[in-house]
Parts: sequence; structure tokens; C-alpha cells
Amino acid sequence: MSDQVSNEACPLTEVLDHVAGKWSIGILVAAAHGPVRFTELERAITGISRRMLTLNLRKLERDGLLIRTVYPTVPPKVEYSLTPMARELHASLTGLVGWAERHRADITAARATYDAGTAPAP
Repeated sequence: MSDQVSNEACPLTEVLDHVAGKWSIGILVAAAHGPVRFTELERAITGISRRMLTLNLRKLERDGLLIRTVYPTVPPKVEYSLTPMARELHASLTGLVGWAERHRADITAARATYDAGTAPAP
């Protein structure tokens, strides 16, 4: 990597914001078994709008995490797949998603306790 490119590299917080954004994790996890089509992603990610999915797909493609393949058919067929860099990231995301699934009930209970005002004082 040239010195100029290295000096212009994204700040760490920007990289983390992109890959850990509200929708990015869901997109990367859903595309991990890809290639996957837009409508499949839309169905797999609860609550995402078409516009938000489009914006996030473009952002992830720009960041080098997704490959967008357009097939010359009528209507056009578009598929998304993870790049090698995103596959490496997926391994970490899988652990994070697993942790969230294992502890979501605990977090819900902790929130209820806190909201009821019975949280232990620090």
C-alpha cells in the first residue's frame, strides 16, 4: 500500500460504524451463504426498507465488503456475495450474533429491573 493511500485510510471509528451499523451486520450475515438476491435480503432482514437496504448495499460494496454481480437478463438479475475481507469479518460477526442471541433475555430482564427503579446503586 502506498504512503498516500495509507495516510488517507478511513479512521477506525468510521470503519466500525460501517460494519457495525444497524443494518450492516444483518446484511453481511444474510449474504454469507450467498450469492443472494436483493429480495432475499429484504425478506431476511426484518424491518429494513427497500431504500435503506439499497443505501447499505451500496455502502458495503463501496467499502469492498460486497460484490454486486449483474446478469444481462430481462429483467436484470442482481446478486450480492461477500468478498474475502467480508468473509473474515463474518467469522467475528457470527460470534457477536451468537452472544446477542444467548444473552437477549438477560438484557431484557436487566432493562426491566432498571426501569422499575430496582437497579443496584453503583
